[in-house]
Amino acid sequence: MKFLVDNALSPQVSARLQSEGYDSVHVRKYGLESATDEIVFDRAASEDRIIVSADSDFGTLLAARASSKPSVILFRRALTRAPARQAEILLANLPALAELLEAGAIVVIEDTRMRARSLPIERDG
Repeated sequence: MKFLVDNALSPQVSARLQSEGYDSVHVRKYGLESATDEIVFDRAASEDRIIVSADSDFGTLLAARASSKPSVILFRRALTRAPARQAEILLANLPALAELLEAGAIVVIEDTRMRARSLPIERDG
């Protein structure tokens, strides 16, 4: 799995993923720290990277584009704000999420639960 860590998260998250053998890049490495979410989304899609962020706008982009890639992992709530904790939670859950993320999914990690939804997100109606 390959990851693109958004500017909403610390480069430490990407560095920890790298130290565990994952191909992970923080947006700062690409000079995209001020880029729009659309540009980050397109970069991740073009490199088949999973976006890791705390910015819920990526979920909105997935729904608007009805896209099955890139997969997105979103951190929500207070307990998951420390970069070391975010990396720890992510690494502990990646084996169970790998197949889903490879196929296309949005995963929301909160203080007390984790939710996953396969992509594309279908619109009701």
